[in-house]
Parts: sequence; C-alpha cells; structure tokens
Amino acid sequence: MKHVTIVVPDCRVNVNTIGGAYDILCRANEYAKQAGHPSLLTVEIAGFVPEVKSHNGYLAIRPVDIRKIRNTDLILIPAVLGGYEEAVQQNQELLEWIRLQYRCGAEVGSMCSGGFLLAATGLLNNRACSIHWNKKEEFERMFPRVPIATGKIITDENGIYTNGGAYSFLNLMLYLVEKLFDRSIAILCAKVFQIDVERTTQSPFMIFQVQKEHKDEVVQHAQAYIEEHLDTRISFEKLAVQLAISRRNFDRRFIKATGNTPVEYLQRVKVEAAKKELERGRKSIFEIMSDVGYADDKAFREVFKKITGLSPQDYRNRYNKAEISA
Repeated sequence: MKHVTIVVPDCRVNVNTIGGAYDILCRANEYAKQAGHPSLLTVEIAGFVPEVKSHNGYLAIRPVDIRKIRNTDLILIPAVLGGYEEAVQQNQELLEWIRLQYRCGAEVGSMCSGGFLLAATGLLNNRACSIHWNKKEEFERMFPRVPIATGKIITDENGIYTNGGAYSFLNLMLYLVEKLFDRSIAILCAKVFQIDVERTTQSPFMIFQVQKEHKDEVVQHAQAYIEEHLDTRISFEKLAVQLAISRRNFDRRFIKATGNTPVEYLQRVKVEAAKKELERGRKSIFEIMSDVGYADDKAFREVFKKITGLSPQDYRNRYNKAEISA
C-alpha cells in the first residue's frame, strides 16, 4: 500500500489540479480493485492551513492536518495562481516538510506552476524542470540553478516529476498512474477522463511572442522588416548593410535582444503565420507554404514540425476552427 499526499499550500492555488489529481488516482485505485488487485493507494489532501478558497470563494479545499502524516510515498504540489515569490515566503514550513519527506524516500511531483514551490525546496537544482511556456522568464529569474526542459510536458528525474502547462497536469497523472499501477490502468483512465495519453510536448500550444520590449532600435527595425517580408527570401547580409551594421554585430545584438538568432526568429514568425492560416482552414497547405515564403515542401514541413511538434496536416486536423466547431 502506497500513500500519496496532495499538498495544499497557503496561497492561491488552482483547486482543479488538486481535485483532478485526487479523482484520477482514486479512480485508478478502483479499477485496480475491480481487476482483482488489492488496493494500492491511500490518497490524502493535506496542508498546514485549515482551508483554501478559490473561484471568488465558490470553491474551497479543507485539507487534513499535514503534521499528522509522518511518512508518505508520493507528494503532489498543485498549481499556484501567481504571486510566486510571496507563495514561497508563506510556505516555508511546507517546503521544509517536502524536503524532509524526500530525504526519507518520498517522490515529489509538481503540477504546472507548482514547480515554483518545488524549485524553492532546492530539490530541482541542476535537474530539468517543465514549466508553462509563459512562466519561463519569471521562473528563470527566481531559480537560475534549475534548467528548464523547454517545450516538454513531463520530466522525470530521480523521483522528481514536473509538468508544464495548466491542464497538462492530467498527462502527468496518467504518467504516474502507469508507474503506480500499469499501462492498462493508465489507458483506461485516459479513455474515461478523455485525456490524450500520447501528448508529450507543449509546442503546439506555444503562442510565439514577438519580443519587442527591448530598446535596441536596430533590432526593432530588423524585426519589422522580417515580419513585413515573410513571402520573400531575406538576406541577412544585405539587411545588416541596410542597417549600417556588420553581420557579426547584427547577429550578436539580435540574439541578445530577442533570444533567437535572426534565422530562428524568421522561421518562428513564418510558422506562426502558417499556424493562423491552418487554423482558419481556408487555404491549402501548399498555398500557405508559398504565402510564408517556402518553395521547398520538405523544408517547410521539417521546420513546422520542429517548432510545433506536429506536421502541418496534423496541426490543421487538430486546431482547424471549422473542424472543431463541426
């Protein structure tokens, strides 16, 4: 019999991650018993606080006193709703409890932004962490010693699990169900809860954020030029000359300002434009490819899949608005 503790921090949390994790683990336990296996799990929701409210007070979680749990086998940290630095400060006692349990042999998993609390324990130092793509910069600022597994839905390293992105915690739960029970129970849960069991990347959900908050005017002019000439072949050598800067200095400043090389930036802008057209569903893939300046079908498909994790056709099938509304 294994014991699972879903912790309730003293801060604003996504109660759906708490309830969802609890439901999936309990349902998996029931399926195991129906299959003739003994009950494998005891699942408790626990914390140092008597109650945490959410959704303007409409929902509330009333955890058991975590001080009564001396040993646990798996700890799950729910998603935190903003205010990460304050959440870390307010939950020092909980973080110490997690560290102690890990030293005693427990495994630990974080759901989405629960990774901020997990990182604050120090257990993620020099270990890969998955975090929601739009929390990446804040996470890197707070925890420079924790490498981010960019785009990955789940990480698993030395008994520490993380997952990146809102309801992708469901994929982490399926992953843990398979480890705690077996593949058949995980697939059954996937079917009942209608979760994509094979989802492994955040890439299709990433909204390419055109990085213009920097103050480098040369790079801003280059970005504008790139975005206005998607259907043409751009020579960065000529663009650098037009901007009265050496190519080497141009590349250096571009990377510093945007985090991308000029070529990477161009590819991502092209793919983002292609994604929007695929979502609308009005043009053929060949037309879209031409619109964003690709003449080579193979090159377009390779770049698109590298950035999104899907082929253009798969992306259209999954996100085309006409298909979704049908």
